[in-house]
Amino acid sequence: MKTNTIRRALLAAFAVGTALAATPALADKANPKIGFSIDDLRVERWARDRDYFIEAAKQLGATVSVQSADANEQRQISQIENLIAQKVDAIVIVPFNSKVLTNTIKEAKKANIKVISYDRLILNADVDAYISFDNERVGAMQAEGVVKAKPKGNYFLLGGSPTDNNAKLLREGQMKVLKPYIDKGDIKVVGQQWVKEWNPSEALAIIENALTANANKIDAIVASNDGTAGGAIQALAAQGLAGKVAISGQDSDLAAVKRVVAGTQTLTVYKPLKLIASEAAKLSVDLVKGNPVKFSTQLDNGAKKVDSLLLTPTTITKENAKVLVDDGFYTAAQIGLK
Repeated sequence: MKTNTIRRALLAAFAVGTALAATPALADKANPKIGFSIDDLRVERWARDRDYFIEAAKQLGATVSVQSADANEQRQISQIENLIAQKVDAIVIVPFNSKVLTNTIKEAKKANIKVISYDRLILNADVDAYISFDNERVGAMQAEGVVKAKPKGNYFLLGGSPTDNNAKLLREGQMKVLKPYIDKGDIKVVGQQWVKEWNPSEALAIIENALTANANKIDAIVASNDGTAGGAIQALAAQGLAGKVAISGQDSDLAAVKRVVAGTQTLTVYKPLKLIASEAAKLSVDLVKGNPVKFSTQLDNGAKKVDSLLLTPTTITKENAKVLVDDGFYTAAQIGLK
């Protein structure tokens, strides 16, 4: 009798212990753990985003684990899976390929992890939120700046990476501005091409071929970012055309801003990285804690209408480059301002 009583007590204790072991540890909502999966930290822009994000998250009591995919989609998938295994509370993703993360994000959601799409909208996946600058507006600003410099002539459209949904949004914005001029006959598009992985070397080769095909008669290039603009300007310089052909960009990379000040690049679109990184850190923490968030709009990513926070960019030309100094983004000496 006594033996049976002891056995029952031991079995009951074992059952309680097993139940406790099976219960997942509750996340510390006061100090969230955030994973930050970045397309490629070798790119200057993303290294800045990372630093601003970590700083802002730290001030909010969060810790950040950063991964760089180095422009490799399989590596990014593996890294996100690793962050899921670490039981982070939220994962912020700058996707290399916005079309391949559906199943990975499904696993994150099963683990009750909040997923935020950063700068580039992840497609066909159940992401909780998207934060970016208004990329269609960025494209429009690029085209507006180039048209202002060269309202008539032969145009070449140098797009971004075909795997990046932003590249398509930029093109949509560009065409909204350009189409009336094309329809009127003032602008003739003599060529257009996407640049794999936003690679400046590929942009260089594309513009070299375009210049040859058009006997150097290109008046303007609508380049979708500063890296591709840099490759294009290298090709123009070889033909003595740098500074004569209007050309756009975006991101306000240091080399690009120097070119704008020097007059070889017409404009860059400045997206205050401290603003987007800080807002993304706050958004992540708010989602984890269940705090209310005020979004700008909803964007359809093919799977759902995603709550989206879209921030406002600024066109930077030679005339207003001091904005970057006033923002503490660069010093006057760095960008060649007196």
